[in-house]
Amino acid sequence: MSIIEKKDEREKFSYKRSISYGVGQLSDITAYQTFTFLVFTFYYAVIGINIISIMVAFIIWALWNSFNDSLIGFVSDRTHTKWGRRMPWIMISLAPLALVVFLLFTPPISIGITNEIANFVYFMIIIVIFELFFTIYDLNFTALFPELFITVEERTKGNNIRQIFAILGLIMAFVLPGLFISDYSDPASLREYQIFGIIVAIIIIIPGLIFLKFSPREKAEFREDYKNAPNFIESVKICVKNKSFAWYIPAEVANWFVYGMLPAIVPLYGKYVLNITDTLLLSLLLGIAFISAAIFMTILWKPLVQKIGPRKSWLISMSIWAIILFFLMVIGDPISGMIVFFLMGIGLSGSLYIIDIIISDIIDEDEVNTGTRREGAYYGVNMFLMHLSTVVVFLVIGPVFLISNWYEFNPADVPISSLRILISIFPIIALLIGIFVIYKYPLDGARLKKVKEQCEKLHKEKKSKL
Repeated sequence: MSIIEKKDEREKFSYKRSISYGVGQLSDITAYQTFTFLVFTFYYAVIGINIISIMVAFIIWALWNSFNDSLIGFVSDRTHTKWGRRMPWIMISLAPLALVVFLLFTPPISIGITNEIANFVYFMIIIVIFELFFTIYDLNFTALFPELFITVEERTKGNNIRQIFAILGLIMAFVLPGLFISDYSDPASLREYQIFGIIVAIIIIIPGLIFLKFSPREKAEFREDYKNAPNFIESVKICVKNKSFAWYIPAEVANWFVYGMLPAIVPLYGKYVLNITDTLLLSLLLGIAFISAAIFMTILWKPLVQKIGPRKSWLISMSIWAIILFFLMVIGDPISGMIVFFLMGIGLSGSLYIIDIIISDIIDEDEVNTGTRREGAYYGVNMFLMHLSTVVVFLVIGPVFLISNWYEFNPADVPISSLRILISIFPIIALLIGIFVIYKYPLDGARLKKVKEQCEKLHKEKKSKL
């Protein structure tokens, strides 16, 4: 039996197959959410880079992403090896990704250079290098999902297991730092950040190796699709012109804006607004949201998606999330914070669960229209937009901090109202935009059912040619 699955592969849903795939999500989520949660506070409060320099670095990072993400997706779609299209790239990227996550916390100041310019240049370069290896891993890993799990049953059950691993990764990224770092905003915590960087690198490597060893391989009926992949420019054009994808894009950016804003601001919001002085308790703020998400993902969103479909479920999810976020404007103590963040897990879990199901349906529709599966192209454009939302996060944080006279970190003069607005009002606005565009999203009901039927017929034709 070749490394690509043969046509007599069992089509029924398999928990073993889902778990062996889902474990790779641990490496993916732990790497990116460590970046999202700690990098801003680390370079702003610990290293002392001013807010304008941080904004400039992330703008450069975004320009790099506009090329990097789409190109990697294009190359992935056109790859052809005995290991398939995606797996070789995952193999190549795993170890460098783990190393770069550690290097995120080793700026020149750690070896005696206190020049802010040197730290800024290092920050700019290391986040670009991080993005390169993370994109190679993440894009190819996520591109496997819609190919390995084809039917509605497979995707809902498989995604449920995958998102459980994702939540474990989120808990590792948000809770574990509190065990190693005594104060997220204290320059004296530099070495503790670096120790945690080593721990994260190990966490990335171990699940990644398990995934590479046991994960199911790409399906045989898709192994010739690389021949029909369009060129780079045409690939991007097809993605952008897809009407379903065009409506999905703003909602995805809106949700990822919230994903980015919450962890970026929580270390400062928790300490200065909720008066949480214990770092582990501060980490538990986000941790409890994802523990809650793990609960509601299984008992609420999985059956709801199966009953009313992903579009309507996503509308409900974002509405609940927006309502809960409002309370972050008015609370001011640790107990209220824990309650609100637990409730936030209801809306958050729906979003986490549904996004990949939606884009998988879009890729199915594209395959029906073109005859070729082009997960790499779609996930490449999708990742660029996802990372664009991160830039928007800092383009919002930067001006708010400047207006509040917080150009450089100053713990003696914290703009409490600005932190409240950043963590509550801006995310609510983003979710309202998401609700509007998903209300207009066309791939639902009878149209989605027809796409599924046509897609199943196309896959049978591809199998018959093996």
